[in-house]
Amino acid sequence: MSLSDLLNTLDEEISTIHSSDFEIEVVETNYVPNDNDSSLTFENFDTKKKKVKLIETCVLFIDIRKSTKLNLKHYPKTMAKLYSSFIRSMIKASEYYDGKIRNIIGDRLMVVFDNANCFTNAVNTAILMNTISQKIINKRFKNNAFTCGIGIDYGRMMVTKCGTIKQGNENANYKSLVWLGKPANIASKLTDAANKSSTSYTIKGIQVGLHYPLTNKWNWSFKTPKEFVDNLKITYLPTLEYNDEYFKSCLASSETYSNWDSTPPILITESVYNGFKKANPEDTSIKENMWKTKSRKIPDYSGKLYGGSITFTWGE
Repeated sequence: MSLSDLLNTLDEEISTIHSSDFEIEVVETNYVPNDNDSSLTFENFDTKKKKVKLIETCVLFIDIRKSTKLNLKHYPKTMAKLYSSFIRSMIKASEYYDGKIRNIIGDRLMVVFDNANCFTNAVNTAILMNTISQKIINKRFKNNAFTCGIGIDYGRMMVTKCGTIKQGNENANYKSLVWLGKPANIASKLTDAANKSSTSYTIKGIQVGLHYPLTNKWNWSFKTPKEFVDNLKITYLPTLEYNDEYFKSCLASSETYSNWDSTPPILITESVYNGFKKANPEDTSIKENMWKTKSRKIPDYSGKLYGGSITFTWGE
């Protein structure tokens, strides 16, 4: 096939897919679909139809923090062992609470749950993953170098089969399920934000000392260089005069500010927290208030954000 023929064929196929008479048939389900689900199909250009599914449930993502630095610091064989143990253990953790692995890209896993008990299963999976991360995998690395971030959201997602059928050993590599909808997007962003330390910045300035003679008390306040200069009086005297009669002293100083609060290993949305709390009012993490609201801003998410560093008791 020539390049021109390829482009003409693609133009015709894409035109068909986007035409008004091409049907997307949606089937609602409470169960996580897989590649072999007959209700999920590729594009059929003869019938002009494609079957997709819609599910309302929890989706969880997990990945390794600072994996690039780990790759640079450790030998490839060490990293091969790490990735093997990480993927293997997180798959088993997901399956323990009936989670279905639906995507593995490097050190990032996507887990989806059947609708029934999805809040309980998703949160318990996250806690189990955090337990494995902190108490089993991390002890193989010095200075607590191994950490993970986990994010969970809940909502409606459309599942569509994308790719093409390929003959031979390459077939599995040319197709996948794509999860469309806000929950998958938000859960992924929560994972990116989880287990991150706050960034900080330092401003150099001046501590201004005001002395009040009646009470013999000092009041010190931090000023940036510009704020300090703007409050100086224009004078030809050999002394420094400040626009405050109680000004007596000043000294060089600096102050450090954080851009955001540090985040724990597990971040969940408000809907996940409420669903888990309703289903498990006597759970220790609920009764002992282990889930804390976090002020970290997540793009495209406006609800409350809850975080926790919760683990199951093991080896203690």
